[in-house]
Amino acid sequence: MKNGKVPTMEQKKVMKAHGLIPENWLVVKNLPEYLEVVSRASLKKVGGKPRIRSISKRL
Repeated sequence: MKNGKVPTMEQKKVMKAHGLIPENWLVVKNLPEYLEVVSRASLKKVGGKPRIRSISKRL
């Protein structure tokens, strides 16, 4: 997995529309159709897979 990036203002709007708190998520992929985000809390856990979600940009 690549390093997650802090979301831009436009990405934060998409996250809020889907009920996510942008401060708790990092953007891994930014494709035209969807965003792939990873939870900051799951990255701090030792062992196990990080929690990744795909979010559609269309509402």
